[in-house]
Amino acid sequence: MKIALIRKYYTDFGGAERYTAALAEHLLAAGHEVHVFANEWKVRKEDTATIRTVFHRVPMLKGLSVLEALSFALNCRRMLKRERFDIIQSFERTIYQDVYRAGDGCHREWLIQRKKIDPLYKTITNRFNPLHMVLLWIEREIFREGNYKMIIAISKRGKEEIVKHYGVPRKQIKVVYNAIDRRRFDFEDRMKTREEVRKKIGIPGGAPLLIFVGSGFKRKGLPATIRALTKLNSKILLMVIGRDRIGPYLSLAKKQNVEKRLFFVGPVVDVERYYCASDLFVFPTVYEPFGNVCLEAMAAGLPVVTSRISGGSEVLDEGRNGYVVEDPTDYFAIAEKIRAGLELEPRSVRKLNAEKLCNYSWGNYLNELSAIYEEINEKNI
Repeated sequence: MKIALIRKYYTDFGGAERYTAALAEHLLAAGHEVHVFANEWKVRKEDTATIRTVFHRVPMLKGLSVLEALSFALNCRRMLKRERFDIIQSFERTIYQDVYRAGDGCHREWLIQRKKIDPLYKTITNRFNPLHMVLLWIEREIFREGNYKMIIAISKRGKEEIVKHYGVPRKQIKVVYNAIDRRRFDFEDRMKTREEVRKKIGIPGGAPLLIFVGSGFKRKGLPATIRALTKLNSKILLMVIGRDRIGPYLSLAKKQNVEKRLFFVGPVVDVERYYCASDLFVFPTVYEPFGNVCLEAMAAGLPVVTSRISGGSEVLDEGRNGYVVEDPTDYFAIAEKIRAGLELEPRSVRKLNAEKLCNYSWGNYLNELSAIYEEINEKNI
């Protein structure tokens, strides 16, 4: 098949970005012709899959987020109509595709959930914010009958949000959980990798280490995680990986007197090594349709503490390989779950994680995706 994938930024860091790149690689390996429509791509030269991918640069007006969103959506439609593809799958809020993977969830739902962390004035001004107005318009277009052939939700919760807000028939939404390549997390010498990473960052060998991974720290629960540190043993440290301004969070950590227990690493391409150096993954996100980082942490053998609103919570066996927090802003509860998670027996956690992740292989994912593609093509004939 000749397949077009749409992703605004195609890079090898960032959960959604890495996921799109991995899908392209697997589709190429299966013999498909893959085209990527993106405004930017940053890939490693040694990546042989990249060489075989056809990239199309989509023009985008930069400077204002509202112009970026609108110009990217409109230019994608214009460029895609010039060629014929068997399948067009979008990972972005765009207005011309066969398959829309709702990896970013529902913007309407996000506006509801962010009230938990936004001041009142922000909640009021969001109603008149041009960016939100444009994103909601694009979202309505995506889910309008006749504008899609299939919707992919990445969690059961995500499916219910689409049904609730836009009335899309349930049969038109397939829940396809994310996949994970567990081989990335196989190390010849795990202890050596663990020691190397800890030494590089300056973390004592025996200190319990929490890892937080995700760009956009506020939405993904870093403020509550920092506050939770104050309720935990002073030997417990926190490592933060991802892209965002660190100033506000360093200030918060100083106010809470935990700045010496906090380590900001920034975005990395070899995140699996940092999981290996850690003891528990914490992700009390305010809104996350799935959170592939949960699968990554499980593949690394870690217990997971996340929030109920994260789709990743659906794959946990609570009390055995992690815990779920009902309120992502309740740092007392987050601290309690972290404490319980660190007490779980590591070998039992690794064993259960390995068993569960058998269901989230790329082989299974591609089988489900191929069935969707074939169903669409049969209808097109």
